Amino acid sequence: MTGQVAPESTTEGVTHTPVGTVNVVDPHPLNWLYITWNTMEEPVRTDERGHMVGAILEDSRWTDGKTLEIDVRRGIRFQDGEECTAHNFKRAFDEMQRWRAPHPPGTNLNIHQDTSIEIVDDYKLVIHFPEPDGLVLGKMRGMHIPSTRFWDEIGFGYKKQGSGEGHR
Repeated sequence: MTGQVAPESTTEGVTHTPVGTVNVVDPHPLNWLYITWNTMEEPVRTDERGHMVGAILEDSRWTDGKTLEIDVRRGIRFQDGEECTAHNFKRAFDEMQRWRAPHPPGTNLNIHQDTSIEIVDDYKLVIHFPEPDGLVLGKMRGMHIPSTRFWDEIGFGYKKQGSGEGHR
């Protein structure tokens, strides 16, 4: 994402305006993983012991066997300054569900195609599953949540290829 100036920030009363462009050149076939891990948010992550912990997911609860309520953590911002909300979560989920192979490393990470998300407010959403999925929180480890700007400008290849199927 080039050509844009990031918002000004202050440190000890001194105003700093970021300048320059970051160019990434990485021929590795898994470079998309390194980029997503370092520029996007995720619902959950794993800690140093391998235990799953909330990232943007502050809390979750099953209301029945097929309905999961999620509270999105407040105050998380993307690199472009946009706040991460339930709307970002839903858009990332909806975009990913359009792909034939959302998780090339293994279809066991895919979430059922008939799953839907309802936004309750900016920080709460409800996920409706067609059948119980007790592994869904683990599957969310592979779900990447970018800013609106990412989807509008790059979107895993949508601008160049008209599809995000290649995930690049």
